[in-house]
Amino acid sequence: MDPDDETGLLAGLLDRYSPTGHEDEAVDFLVQHMQRLGFRTQIDPAGNAVGTMGTGDREILLLGHIDTVPGVIPVSSDGAALWGRGAVDAKGALAGFVCAVRRVRLSRAWRITVIGAVGEEGDSRGAKYLAGGIPGKNTPPEMVVIGEPSGWDRIALGYKGSAWFRCRLQRPEAHTASGTGTACEAAVTFWNTLLSAAAAYNAGSSRVFDQVSPTLHGMNSSQDGYYQQVEMKINVRIPEGLSVPDVQQMLVRSAGEAQVELDDGIPAYRAPKNTPLVRALLAAVREAGGQPGFTVKTGTSDMNVVGPVWNCPIAAYGAGDSKLDHTPNEHILLSEYKASIRILASALERLVSS
Repeated sequence: MDPDDETGLLAGLLDRYSPTGHEDEAVDFLVQHMQRLGFRTQIDPAGNAVGTMGTGDREILLLGHIDTVPGVIPVSSDGAALWGRGAVDAKGALAGFVCAVRRVRLSRAWRITVIGAVGEEGDSRGAKYLAGGIPGKNTPPEMVVIGEPSGWDRIALGYKGSAWFRCRLQRPEAHTASGTGTACEAAVTFWNTLLSAAAAYNAGSSRVFDQVSPTLHGMNSSQDGYYQQVEMKINVRIPEGLSVPDVQQMLVRSAGEAQVELDDGIPAYRAPKNTPLVRALLAAVREAGGQPGFTVKTGTSDMNVVGPVWNCPIAAYGAGDSKLDHTPNEHILLSEYKASIRILASALERLVSS
C-alpha cells in the first residue's frame, strides 16, 4: 500500500476484521503502516497500537479505538462512500488521526501520539491501561482528542455513562392453579417498576442526554423441578448528575426479591468548551468553510475513562454519521473523511505553533 494513500489506509483497516478481543491483525497492520510513515511505533502491554511523531516534552494524544462490534460488512466503495464494519465507529477517525499527524510540522517542543486502543466496545481495557498510569510515564498528555464520529463540522464534548447489571430471581415451583406468581412474572414486574422509576426521574427532561435510559439486553429462565430461576441482563445509560451507585440503588429499589449485581459501570463525562484545543478545532472548521457546533452523545466512549483521570483539555472529533454506528449499512462519505483530516491537521498545526 502507498503510505500516501489516505483512503487506502482506511480501507486496509476495514479489511482487517477486528471485533473486540480479536484486534491483533488490525493492530499489526496499523503499526506497520505508521512505521512506513515515520512514526516511532510499539504495541503496548495492553495490545494498543501506538505511534509517535516528534520528540518534544509537550504531548498531544489522539486516542482512537481499533476494535469494532461484531458483524462482517464486506469492504466496498462507489467512489463517494466506503462501506465496512468500523467505517464510522471508529476506524474512520483513527485513520484520520494518522493522516492528519503526517501533515503537521512539529517543532522540537512537541510530540503527537496516535493510539488505536483495544477493547473500547467491551470493557475499555486499552484505555484503562493508559489511564492507570503507563510504567515510566508519570505525566498525562497536555491535550487529548478522542476518535469518535462527531461529523466533520461538529465537536463532541460529552458522553453519557453506562452501567451493566446482572439480576437474578428465584422462586419455588408451584401448581399453576395455586395463584402464586411465577419467577418470570416477578421479573416482568421488576422491569416495569424500573421503567416507571426511570420515567419519574426523567420527567421534565426533554434531551435523551439528560435522561436515565434502561435497556433489557437479555432474559433467560429455567427450572429444575424444585425452583424457577430468571436471570436478566440490564444496561442503564447514565446522565450527568447521577453516579453508578445511584443507578444501582434505583435498580435495588425496583427489584423486589431479585438480587442485583453490578458487572461494570462508568459515570457520564462532559469536557469544558473554553480550552485551547476546542478553540483550535472551531477555528479549523471555520477555515474549511463549515459552521462549527457542539454535540453531546448518548453513548459512552473512552473519554469517560481517561477524561476524569488526566483532567486536561479533551474533545472528541472524527468523520462519520454516528446514526450508522453498529448498523448493517455502516459507511463513511469519503469527502467527509478527507475534510476531517484537513481540519484536524490545521487544528494541530495551530496548537503546536502557539
